[in-house]
Amino acid sequence: MKMNIAVAQSGGPTAAINASLAGVFRQASENDSIGRIYGSVNGIEGMINDDLVPLDSILTSDHDIELLKKTPSTVLGSCRYKLAAYDPDDSVTETEYMNIVNTLEKHDIGAFFYIGGNDSMDTVMKLDRYLKAVGKDIKVIGIPKTIDNDLPGTDHTPGFGSAAKYVATTLQEIIRDSRVYSIQSITIVEIMGRNAGWLTASSCVLRANGEPAPHLIYVPEAYPDGFPIEKFLSDVEGMMKRYRAVIVAVSEGIVPDAREYKKTGADAFGHTDNSGVAKFLEKCCADRFGCKVRSIELNVMQRCSSHIASATDIEESERVGRAAVDAALAGDSGRMMGFRRISNEPYRVEIISNDVATTANRERFLPENWICNEKSDITMDALGYFLPLIQGEVNPEYRNGIPIHFRLNQ
Repeated sequence: MKMNIAVAQSGGPTAAINASLAGVFRQASENDSIGRIYGSVNGIEGMINDDLVPLDSILTSDHDIELLKKTPSTVLGSCRYKLAAYDPDDSVTETEYMNIVNTLEKHDIGAFFYIGGNDSMDTVMKLDRYLKAVGKDIKVIGIPKTIDNDLPGTDHTPGFGSAAKYVATTLQEIIRDSRVYSIQSITIVEIMGRNAGWLTASSCVLRANGEPAPHLIYVPEAYPDGFPIEKFLSDVEGMMKRYRAVIVAVSEGIVPDAREYKKTGADAFGHTDNSGVAKFLEKCCADRFGCKVRSIELNVMQRCSSHIASATDIEESERVGRAAVDAALAGDSGRMMGFRRISNEPYRVEIISNDVATTANRERFLPENWICNEKSDITMDALGYFLPLIQGEVNPEYRNGIPIHFRLNQ
């Protein structure tokens, strides 16, 4: 009897998460031991509510799959739903897990794949532990995804390379724009990264093309005890003596010593909204220097800009999705797939897997030696890591001059 499978997507969208979905689908479709392929709508919520769609009736051609690979965001929808740890004495959590099992058994699902970040791996861990505890032989595999690149157990995460490529390209365009006038100016660009500054740090790749900007790069790892405003202003003043148009890249996770974390808007996992630091620093600079100052928050554009996705990122994302299916068929469960880098030049990686408990609810931070002594820039040592991840171009399919996206609901 053939085994059916289900796959879901969770957390923040990326330009590459659908490529991992395509990888799962393709590998499963090519295996004679797998029957139906279901998609769970809105992450784990779809498993709780028995809201599944038959992907094998939707993705009916190779063109559909290729279009899916190049489509940003989560075609199945997403969630930030925190699955409670199973407690047999708590009727609420018991019902939740029983609902998931009912969905799995109703559709004869023998393997469940969850594509997501740190919090999604928490769900993989908890569900795997529950299924083993109640004697259900259903495999649960995590597939990494996050533009933050902060997952332990993998050299890098699908979605990060495309986001880094977008950030660098957009910064370069901002640089060109800022230099057209003869007047002094300061531009502060806020980049995603709550606690880890990987994406902000990746803006240093512009140095590989001889671009001196961004002239200052600030990541949260450099300032665990608060970001000193006076030092920041002194750094900016120093750059103003050298450059007419000063460009600053700053992580959203930087917390000025004159400004507290926002306490509102926390999600189910307790993550606070830290956006707005660039606007705060804009006012500080305007008050101090009296010149033209602007702040730019890249916001969600850096997550889903598939028009400038990294081909390396898309290809690896599909590859790791395929490997997840192989892992489940080999009997693995409670694992997260990942990459181990073999070399930078030539760039080579291999796919590995780790116990998901070593990844769930944990973060991976920038190496300390990549942050310059002045804590206002990234060293050249980081280039060898970042550059391979942004290589190659993806050619979107266009209609009426606009890229076409795959949509479940037309």
